[in-house]
Amino acid sequence: MSLNSGEYARELEVAGRLSRSAGGLAMGYRGGNLEVQLKPGDEPVTIADKKASDLIVGGLQTAFPNDVVISEENADDPKRLTAKRVWYVDPIDGTKDFIRGEDGFCVMIGLTVDHRPVVGIVYHPPTQDLYLAAPDSGAWMLPTGSNPIRLKVSTINELASSRLVASKSHRDETIDRAKSALGISDELNIGSIGLKLAIIAAGDRDLYLNPSSHCSSWDTCAPEAILVEAGGRLSDIHGEPLSYHAEGTKHLRGLMASNGHLHDASVAKVGPLFAELK
Repeated sequence: MSLNSGEYARELEVAGRLSRSAGGLAMGYRGGNLEVQLKPGDEPVTIADKKASDLIVGGLQTAFPNDVVISEENADDPKRLTAKRVWYVDPIDGTKDFIRGEDGFCVMIGLTVDHRPVVGIVYHPPTQDLYLAAPDSGAWMLPTGSNPIRLKVSTINELASSRLVASKSHRDETIDRAKSALGISDELNIGSIGLKLAIIAAGDRDLYLNPSSHCSSWDTCAPEAILVEAGGRLSDIHGEPLSYHAEGTKHLRGLMASNGHLHDASVAKVGPLFAELK
């Protein structure tokens, strides 16, 4: 399937272009005054987050005036509960890495139709690599200066052989508990959720878990669309589908992402460790 055709070709083109523009804007702030502030929950936000959000939200509203657009940096809009098409924007996913001058951040733009993710854009400004997916186009990585690469999850189906990717900024002892239950020793730590799920979609990692209630719909919409099109799965920590039409935007029951082959076995072992998230 050509990336320039299909039902969501325009959505992919617009969101991809906006992600690159927002990524370029963010890179322009590196090394300068980021005007870091703290949001509720002591999460940092910078002037780059806000400017990138304005760029993306404005571009989506111009291109798709009948759609609802939700950004991490703006107030929630209750119209998303009944709208057919809702965009979820995380202008800089992995802000702590961005502030530290590290590369574990990305721009994420996702579209839900009837409350399920269908279009996903994850753009990595430091490398200019673009991950994208839609139901009629498949999941792809567009590397800088190279031909598109079709994304496909790994075929690993034994937990002990699986390669975990986990949080860098929020990692705590709960991951050690889960690793012990799963029998996993191989772990990579990355800041951005979008990048973590993208490398699972690419087959470079096999499993991600986040036993917390801090992630929101803008953290998962775009990478879920990409991971699913590549053959993987994303659920809460107990194996249930994520909701994009709840009253709040938080995923209160944690996250579990995999290549699909490992999913049920991982849920069976890890879910009971975090009964408080039910």
